[in-house]
Amino acid sequence: MRTNHKTSRSDDALAQARHLLVDLDGTLVRQQEAIDGAAQLLAHFHDRYAIVSNNSTHTAQGLSVRLRKLGLRVPPGRIVLAGELAVRQLAQKHPQARVLLAASPALQRYARAQGCQLVQAEADFVLLALDMRFSHARLSVIVNELRRGALLVVTNADATHPGPQGRVVPETGALLAAVVAASGVQPWHVVGKPAPLLFEEGLRCLGAPAEGTVVIGDNPLTDGEGAARLGLACVLVGESPGAVAPTVAGLLAQPAAETAEAVPQYRLSESTSKVWRSVRTEVS
Repeated sequence: MRTNHKTSRSDDALAQARHLLVDLDGTLVRQQEAIDGAAQLLAHFHDRYAIVSNNSTHTAQGLSVRLRKLGLRVPPGRIVLAGELAVRQLAQKHPQARVLLAASPALQRYARAQGCQLVQAEADFVLLALDMRFSHARLSVIVNELRRGALLVVTNADATHPGPQGRVVPETGALLAAVVAASGVQPWHVVGKPAPLLFEEGLRCLGAPAEGTVVIGDNPLTDGEGAARLGLACVLVGESPGAVAPTVAGLLAQPAAETAEAVPQYRLSESTSKVWRSVRTEVS
């Protein structure tokens, strides 16, 4: 009988894990539903996990409430989100900066609470998050602010994330593709995975070292690559190449069978996939 060495290594990594950094969309939830095994995985690791997500729509407090409704009890202090982290970075490192923020109402409120000076013109920074109200008029304002000289900070470059019933949900990277195409300006800084900042913040909030910490995710371009950059073990689930089980339920039940490679639901848009090689990885 042929041994699946890739799966064996993944099983070993999870069995030996002292802490987990767990992705959200496509790993624990799909929009308004919890994925099989999500509650069991979090309960199994109890206080030894943190959720590390490119989500830029919610705050940790709001997401904690949303997850509770789905049967996942996660304290806000154990949730690290790209949107919140991007806002905090700007507020702390550039406290006097004028920021044009394209984001959800929740993230707008969070930015004001953090002391960000939000403006509609003459901005020092444009911070692009997942803005469900994004429009041609909004695009025009952003593009012209960038052409005037504002620096572009982006929460994440994911073009989509997995939704229910095999559908996909357009993400921040889809908006970024339009911004880059119209302005000719590349991001100055991308906060989310695969950049290391979210993983580092997750380790900090757990008080955990990289050794013995395993990343659980569904996206080889963000979860897999980001983990590799920090030398973290990574176990992938879902339908992407390298996944060892369809859902996290398979990680807890038994060793996963070798899965056929499929086109990942998560992807970086073609115009933003080169971002990771061209932008700075720290705001300075």
